[in-house]
Amino acid sequence: MSEQSTTAVACANIALIKYWGNRDDTLRLPANGSISMNLEGLFTRTTVTWREEELALSAAKGGAWKEGNEEDSLIINGLPVRGTAFQRVSDFLDLVRNMAGMEWRAEVVSENNFPAGTGIASSASAFAALALAASIAAGLDLEPAALSRLARRGSGSACRSIPGGFVEWQAGIGDEDSFATSIASPEHWELADCIAVVSAKQKPTGSTEGHSMADTSPLQAGRVADAPRRLDLCRRALLERDFDALAGIVELDSNLMHSVMMTSMPPLFYWQEPTLTLMRLVREWRFGGLPVCYSIDAGPNVHVITEGAAAGRVADLLGAVPGVQKVLVALGGGQARLVK
Repeated sequence: MSEQSTTAVACANIALIKYWGNRDDTLRLPANGSISMNLEGLFTRTTVTWREEELALSAAKGGAWKEGNEEDSLIINGLPVRGTAFQRVSDFLDLVRNMAGMEWRAEVVSENNFPAGTGIASSASAFAALALAASIAAGLDLEPAALSRLARRGSGSACRSIPGGFVEWQAGIGDEDSFATSIASPEHWELADCIAVVSAKQKPTGSTEGHSMADTSPLQAGRVADAPRRLDLCRRALLERDFDALAGIVELDSNLMHSVMMTSMPPLFYWQEPTLTLMRLVREWRFGGLPVCYSIDAGPNVHVITEGAAAGRVADLLGAVPGVQKVLVALGGGQARLVK
């Protein structure tokens, strides 16, 4: 039996200008571009091992797989995974198999060091790490844009966890030009994301399903049409390190996305009571002179962006709010990388 194994790590990211809704669900081509910041210390570590054994067994048995070795395997945080999540990963591995011209089966072992499925971009880090590990183990050496495009096929936001630092995902017009690139390194501006975790439970409606519902909202068309303006404002604020400008556009964009969610058919309500409390408090703190703004992905947890020097104080304030279970603090993170 031959085998090839590679391990990769990728950071989660927080979208400052949100991705919500697809022009093409299969290719995961976004309705609009987005901008994000990678989160150092919040990561997925994934090992992919391709094995030739299954191909040989298949040939020996005239195409009938040996029981127990008939397909890929997936283990997440120490537990074997089946069902929809498994199929999504196996379909993604088919993309890598086709690119590499191989038929080997894969064993995928993955672990997150933060809660999954709660609005902290676990699918982004997961599929970015999977894309890098699976492609390298299969003998592919993809240039950054191609690797970002591959990650996008697993989870749209995963394309943003391939480059490092502050990242922009170009919507593009098709598969070839829809990928993410870094617009500034993590060192360009020491921002921190203080994540107030109000629930670690997996959300009942995942982002993939939510994206498919976006166009049922009467607000989505207006949100998408205005996206280029918001992208320009956010990009400029980041490059000029203008926190006040950044805060205004980040909160507006987050509110717009959730307005679309709440007016979809059926409506999606991810916020909980502590979520609303935190949104109010963050604005009060900013008006009082503290550099903070909120952003909320598809979940109830609140990302509070601040300047690095204020991260400790902000984390303490968040931790004292009723309903906050814990606070995770992350500075800007680097690109997806291989590890031994």
